Amino acid sequence: MTLYEADLVVEQREFAADGVLALALRHPLGEELPAWEPGAHIDVALRPGLERQYSLYGDPADSGVWRIAVLREPDGGGGSSYVHEELSKGDKVRVRGPRNHFALQDAPRYRFIAGGIGITPILPMLAAAEAAGAEWTLLYGGRTRNSMAFTRELRRYGDRVTIAPQDETGLLDLAPLDAQDALVYCCGPGPLLDAVEERCPAGLLHVERFQPKVQETGPDGEFEVELSRSARTVTVPAEVSVLDAVRAAGVEVLYSCTEGTCGTCETDVLEGTPDHRDSVLSDQEREAGETMLICVSRCRGKRLVLDL
Repeated sequence: MTLYEADLVVEQREFAADGVLALALRHPLGEELPAWEPGAHIDVALRPGLERQYSLYGDPADSGVWRIAVLREPDGGGGSSYVHEELSKGDKVRVRGPRNHFALQDAPRYRFIAGGIGITPILPMLAAAEAAGAEWTLLYGGRTRNSMAFTRELRRYGDRVTIAPQDETGLLDLAPLDAQDALVYCCGPGPLLDAVEERCPAGLLHVERFQPKVQETGPDGEFEVELSRSARTVTVPAEVSVLDAVRAAGVEVLYSCTEGTCGTCETDVLEGTPDHRDSVLSDQEREAGETMLICVSRCRGKRLVLDL
């Protein structure tokens, strides 16, 4: 799949909360941007070697602008510091996308849970659920009230939204999930997602992770990967990822996070059984085995055939 890629201009930058900077990106010639749906994110190349993924928020019907929000993380890898300290109004950034592994499915009832900057992909989901006439509630937690973005925008939804700053109310009350009969959409820090996964009935939960999920994996073994479109076969040693082995063979593929969280390197599997180690694919997608994230996942066997 060919993704849209262009240099967009930072038209607006303003703080949505303490430490959260909201940006509006437009095409420099005013061209329309590709359509997107709630849950979508884009890749943003901030400078050479520094690329990050950010969820889109705002109105999907507004084809002239893409909006993202960036939490400043002093202990991160430098992306948020760059956005907060060096990226100015009028600057251009290279973007690619959108892609969506967190799409909102049709349902009569939803339970939304957001932690911190995880509110960003949830915002357009609320508007979509409202427009569809669905029943829904939002539980939104954060460190402090001032650190929680978009609380003003959420006021229009009344008591369907529960704002729960940790310094005022403690940890989020997830007990109601034990008897949940609605689709649950959750985005936020890893500990919150882990806690929700423990309580939510199977088949109802959809999550998006910013950090890779800790997983138990077996020993890494050597295997072969046949690249069907490139007409070559590469050996993947135990200590090398499929992505690195493929690139070392001279085959260029799109990739970004190299942690199995963004979905950029998702590749079609034509033969063989993947050993999924990503934090993106659903249980159903893993069981189907039709795609894999080659930056982290491996092979359950000795051979894979990939559409590369």
